[in-house]
Amino acid sequence: MKQLRMITLTRFCGLAALCASVACGDDESSLADDAQPVIENYASIVYANYSEALETTEALVEAVDAFVAAPTLASQNAAKDAWKAARDPYGQTEVYRFYDGPIDDPLDGPEGAINAWPMDEVYVDYVEDNPNAGIINLTSEFPTLSKDVIAEQNEKDGEKNISTGYHAVEFLLWGQDLSASGPGARSFTDYVTGANATNANQARRGQYLREVSELLVDDLSSVRDEWAPNASNYRAELVGASPTEALRRILQGMGSLSGAELSGERMRVAVENQDQEDEHSCFSDNTHKDIYANALAIQNVYLGRYGDLDGPGLDDLVRERDAALDTRLKSELQASLDAVQDIPVPFDQALATASGRAQILTAVQALQTQTETIVEVAALLGITLNLE
Repeated sequence: MKQLRMITLTRFCGLAALCASVACGDDESSLADDAQPVIENYASIVYANYSEALETTEALVEAVDAFVAAPTLASQNAAKDAWKAARDPYGQTEVYRFYDGPIDDPLDGPEGAINAWPMDEVYVDYVEDNPNAGIINLTSEFPTLSKDVIAEQNEKDGEKNISTGYHAVEFLLWGQDLSASGPGARSFTDYVTGANATNANQARRGQYLREVSELLVDDLSSVRDEWAPNASNYRAELVGASPTEALRRILQGMGSLSGAELSGERMRVAVENQDQEDEHSCFSDNTHKDIYANALAIQNVYLGRYGDLDGPGLDDLVRERDAALDTRLKSELQASLDAVQDIPVPFDQALATASGRAQILTAVQALQTQTETIVEVAALLGITLNLE
């Protein structure tokens, strides 16, 4: 991962100043009392968000099944629409990462199986000038396709060897993006079997698409269950942790997504390389919506809301302790969303022009500004964040 400058706290001026702005003594007890509803509401919105991501991905599986069973342009477009619908809620879950929670636990977190990118598409299926490439076409090496076989190949010999997740499904539905003005243009006939088949391994391609879509449901179910209420799971551990530790994890997720991940890996790197292969959803040209969902997620957590849920948020804690800081961060969160919306669509076309790249970098700067303010919020609450 490309290293960005470290954002560190420089505002500490001795114990007296620290205690003036952070919980000390009776104030520490007050923070604990005030923070608990915020932490519990955070757990509720995480569960609601992952539940919607799971439900929309289950709908994607149904659309994929219908497409593979009867491949037509209409059924292919329905599957594409279902993929896009599933990406919106999943994109908002990205803020629950970066603190070794259920999604990216270093031992068994499935994030790399769900959303890894960029993808070297030749690893999975044919590409231009290589009609026999990929797991799908390597029938002697992979005589049987199953969820276990496909999952075992993910990132097996390199981080771009992506065999699973949303982007594998995306590639199988859209194909390579070889167009200067639109997304990939894979024909539905790639899935037509029998006498009307147009090339080899049509049935295997359909099987692969089904299996990899079902894998997404399996992985999302495991994460969603760790956030279910009234269970012995990660949610119970987080809610039962010290308020300072729970808030640290919440702020770590916000700051890491806002800074190194979104403004860095997902946006600045693409601008520096001017390569659409570095954009998140390059096959479908859905990257602009991915970026917006990520930015919205950060605002969601600060305000304590998701969908119809709207409860105690970090803004309540901050407003009581530093109203001006709360107002500033709210303004910056909205400014970054506005800047993201101003990026020309599709994202790869913005990369192709100087004016488009300038607008991307305006959004990058807005995200970096709010990241620095998130660090200030952490300091206000007695928490030190070290972010890339």
